[in-house]
Amino acid sequence: MKKLAGILLIVFPVALLAEEASPKFDAKAAERFAGLALACVAKEYPNKISHLLNSDADVAPPRKLTPAFYGCYDWHSSVHGHWLLVRLAKTFSDAPFTKPAREALRKSLTAENLKQEAAYLRGEGRASFERPYGMAWLLQLVVELREWDDPDGREMLANLRPLEEATLERLKTWLPKLSHPVRIGEHNQSAFALGLILDYARATRNEEFAKLVAAKTRDFFLQDKDCSLNYEPSGEDFLSPCLGEADAMRRVMMPDEFAKWLGEFLPRIPTTAKKDWLPVTVSPDPSDPKLAHLDGLNLSRAWMLEGIVSALPANDPRRPALMAAVEAHRRAGLAAVTGAHYEGGHWLGSFAVYLVTERGLAK
Repeated sequence: MKKLAGILLIVFPVALLAEEASPKFDAKAAERFAGLALACVAKEYPNKISHLLNSDADVAPPRKLTPAFYGCYDWHSSVHGHWLLVRLAKTFSDAPFTKPAREALRKSLTAENLKQEAAYLRGEGRASFERPYGMAWLLQLVVELREWDDPDGREMLANLRPLEEATLERLKTWLPKLSHPVRIGEHNQSAFALGLILDYARATRNEEFAKLVAAKTRDFFLQDKDCSLNYEPSGEDFLSPCLGEADAMRRVMMPDEFAKWLGEFLPRIPTTAKKDWLPVTVSPDPSDPKLAHLDGLNLSRAWMLEGIVSALPANDPRRPALMAAVEAHRRAGLAAVTGAHYEGGHWLGSFAVYLVTERGLAK
């Protein structure tokens, strides 16, 4: 694995963080994030469900509706909380948190639980359930298990197959019909999901699906120009519409083509090592479920910026400014992952681990 990025476990002022060297991401640091996921994957309440009722028979608690992914406040956060545990158990196989992580995963990802999850997804009126955000994270969980050379991992991957197939059915039906991209900074953003879904398709060597996703990405975004970072962020964003689109497009272009496209799409990126061209954000209230999104925006911006840099030619003059923004957003984002408020603690750890383990970068 490439050199892992730094991680901060307590809050420092951003100005002070800019002067500090990034600490090493090791098992001790990872334990903090594993603890956040372990604290929520079996925590049923509070719970924000997105559940269509067709009759009284559909009234049930979350653990009955979706028995694998009922914790962590909502379904998609539970999915990427499980992804986090797999990612860290693979990375630090001898760490103290690995045994409880395995136990939690085995308890959730049983064959029976996941058959019921697949049946729920295929239920009447649920064509749009967790589409595309939760589905994209579910496919990331599949990839993580697929790349884990471990008996438990192989068993859980096999158990996930019915839900994986149901997810693919939904996406293959939906993507050809999606006429316009969704360009918001929250769950429904098309660009972010397309990037994760394409990574899945390539990792699983599903060439037909990869071709569909890549073609849709180019169709949606190839002609876009002058994306206005001045209008970002909206008050509840945890994804950048502009950077998310660029991070998706770098996956479907060769470096020279991408460099040219990026110049037209984001012309305000400096060609000098300017540090303040993209200011970090600060959540006005980390205890508010929506306002806490801004802490996650710093993390997702950091990995999207890294993705953009990874696809540019080595001599591209925008690289220093992009990397300066990566570092500023990484530090601000990681400093906010405190777990002090469940509204952020149930999901920010996953975003932090996606960043510091460089999951989205090409190997």
